Amino acid sequence: MTARSLFALPPLWREGRLGLELAALLRNPVVRGEGIPDAGGQPVMLIPGFLAGDDSLAVMTRWLRRTGHRTRKAGMRSNVNCSEVAVERLEERLEVMVETHGERVALIGQSRGGNFAKVLAVRRPDLVSGIVTLGSPQLNPLAVHPLVFAPAVAVGVLGTLRIRGFFGASCRNGECCESYRADLATRVPRGVGYLSIYSRSDGIVDWRACLDEGAKHLEVRSSHCGMSLNPDAYRATARALQSFCEPGARTEGRRTGKPGLEQAA
Repeated sequence: MTARSLFALPPLWREGRLGLELAALLRNPVVRGEGIPDAGGQPVMLIPGFLAGDDSLAVMTRWLRRTGHRTRKAGMRSNVNCSEVAVERLEERLEVMVETHGERVALIGQSRGGNFAKVLAVRRPDLVSGIVTLGSPQLNPLAVHPLVFAPAVAVGVLGTLRIRGFFGASCRNGECCESYRADLATRVPRGVGYLSIYSRSDGIVDWRACLDEGAKHLEVRSSHCGMSLNPDAYRATARALQSFCEPGARTEGRRTGKPGLEQAA
């Protein structure tokens, strides 16, 4: 990352808005399900971001259940494992969900979790009906603020020392995640919906890295962590999930590589 791109990043302190964003969501009628059609038991799996666990998406999980979805956690206390290992475990959970519910599952992933969701969609379109990503740097997983990159380096050191449960330095360019990297760069298959939600005021991820040309894009006003607490993101997520249930539903006709295709008011 160049000095010029560093100064182009939003100030990291903007992530301090999280408490205010939660308060704003709790005052918004969308959190009570107003204006959101009942999902009729649609299955959804939620995948947290880097360093975060399932509890980081607890508010969104409760909202999804309130609006008629059947949710399942990713089973992560902290998202720091090798990408390939993590995706393989998620795939096993997906298989169980599909067998249990008798239909494909929608995935919602925040940040790194959204990257996992895309790889799962590429590998197993028979299991995934569609994905919604929240601030996920699909185009460049390392397009993050330098001060946030430091913990990733620390985790990589632990993994390189062969401490179980942590990704290592080899996960970036080594053979262990070669298939993962290739699948992350692959277009989501036909028949799988794809909505990428991003924010230009994201204080952690460079928003331009979220503009995967295979996705429908929605810009919201939010911090990085606050995208899972954003009313506009909730409404867009509900619309996307509903479209995933429709026969032959796709976003391809509306896809674009340009930012700001759809911007929340």
